Amino acid sequence: MRSGAKVAVIGGVFTLVAGGVGYGAYNVYSGITGGNQEATTRSAAAPREAGTGPVTAEETGRTAEDFLAAWAKGDETAAGGLTDDATTATSAVAGFRDRAHVSKAVITPGAPVGPKVPFTVDATVTYEGRSKHLRYASELTVVRGATSGLPLVHWAPSVIHPALTAQSVLRTGEASRPPVKAVDHAGVELTPEKYPSLKSVLEQLRERYGSAAGGRPGVETWIDSTAGGVPDRTLLTLDKGVEGKLRTTLDADVQAAAERAVKRYGESSVVAVKPSTGEIRAVANNRKDAFDAALQGQQAPGSTMKIVTAAMLLERGLVGADRPAPCPEEVLYQSRTFHNLDHFDLPEGSTFRESFKRSCNTAFIKLIDDVGDDAALAKEARDVFGIGLDWQTGVSTWDGAVPAETGGEAAAQYIGQGTVQMNALDVASITATAKHGSFKQPVIVPRDLDDRPIATASRPLEPSAAQQLRDMMRATATSGTGASAMAGVGGDKGAKTGSAEVGGQADSNSWFAGFADDLAAAAVVQSGGHGGDAAGPLVASVLRAR
Repeated sequence: MRSGAKVAVIGGVFTLVAGGVGYGAYNVYSGITGGNQEATTRSAAAPREAGTGPVTAEETGRTAEDFLAAWAKGDETAAGGLTDDATTATSAVAGFRDRAHVSKAVITPGAPVGPKVPFTVDATVTYEGRSKHLRYASELTVVRGATSGLPLVHWAPSVIHPALTAQSVLRTGEASRPPVKAVDHAGVELTPEKYPSLKSVLEQLRERYGSAAGGRPGVETWIDSTAGGVPDRTLLTLDKGVEGKLRTTLDADVQAAAERAVKRYGESSVVAVKPSTGEIRAVANNRKDAFDAALQGQQAPGSTMKIVTAAMLLERGLVGADRPAPCPEEVLYQSRTFHNLDHFDLPEGSTFRESFKRSCNTAFIKLIDDVGDDAALAKEARDVFGIGLDWQTGVSTWDGAVPAETGGEAAAQYIGQGTVQMNALDVASITATAKHGSFKQPVIVPRDLDDRPIATASRPLEPSAAQQLRDMMRATATSGTGASAMAGVGGDKGAKTGSAEVGGQADSNSWFAGFADDLAAAAVVQSGGHGGDAAGPLVASVLRAR
């Protein structure tokens, strides 16, 4: 992915450096075993003896010290021999010097916790006359060798750096892409420091569009990933180069609102889209991991899927917003029982509008036999809402899936359960299509930058069905399950709530979709319960920022 790496061979004598372990230096005082302030020089690792059972505290301390000393000295053979995967570890330690161009490393062990030993690394990276410090923390684990019985460092790429995996290496050299100054549609700069949810997006934009945006490549230390679709991660910049400028469709104000919104709940995501154009205005996540679930997640969307189901039923003339639609407490379909939340029902003669705004599952399930085509929902999702088409947004996305099913599984899809898979972007796009009346493929980079192909749906929503659908969403936002969340949102507004049951979770995932004027948004909160309670306020706060 990048070029210009050069090999730097490091020599040196194993001498003392105060404060830790360095290439050519090891300080026992700041090592694991504690001791006093008198530093001790080791010319070779102390002999180790085979044993049985869990490693002892003494074995953990000595093995970790010897390994870190060998690593800091730049002796990859000795370091590798102290691990349970000598070949891989030897190559990784050599790469720390030769690929990453680390000219010196001060490694300071911390206090062991059982067989685990934390440590900090202060590496000096030197490349073509430029030097800079790369500081980070990691840890290692000492285990007993399965065949030798010796205490050994259990090898994992994360020992060298916590962000490394088996599919990545640490490199220093000239970047393959110039740095990019990403801006929103109005020219406001977007940075990961101010908008942390955009970190992955900005990395992808640089990788994909750095050359097109102009500028000059700099010199960096980075995690070079060989896994397909995973962007490289810059750890250190020795020379910034010259930035190119990349205009996106994002809106700084809406993005800021989205960042604030997801802070309310862990494991939450939200996306905002402009219905008339498909332009993505905001993407935000609050997750323990770095996964961009807002754009790439795959989960059942719960009753937000009823936007698509209602559109299909309306277009086929099987329902009308103001026509009666029975909503019993539960229904049986092909030996599978479906019921409403808390087993509610609606009085006889209630309209389909009332069933929609109250999110009545049974009103939808009862109509499957009348549809007479188990693939009808999948066709509607693809042909009208663009779900499952190859979206070229400008970054990696999961574009939804409604697989063809039969029987009870097809029925579950009607209410967003079973094999339907969506993320916040997909549901925001569905909401945008309902508001606009036709599918506009979401984009985060204007198409005129690279003239990439844009997905198009086979047809728009039938006008009468589109109008009724919007009216039912408006009713949901003003007097239905979305009314509380949407109370502070002005303008022409509509909504749909959703709760998706997930095996192994005590509480359902909370989903919410809504629009206000020319902005649509969707959110999901893991284990958030009812859609209006957790995800609803997130969407409402984003819509208020338009």
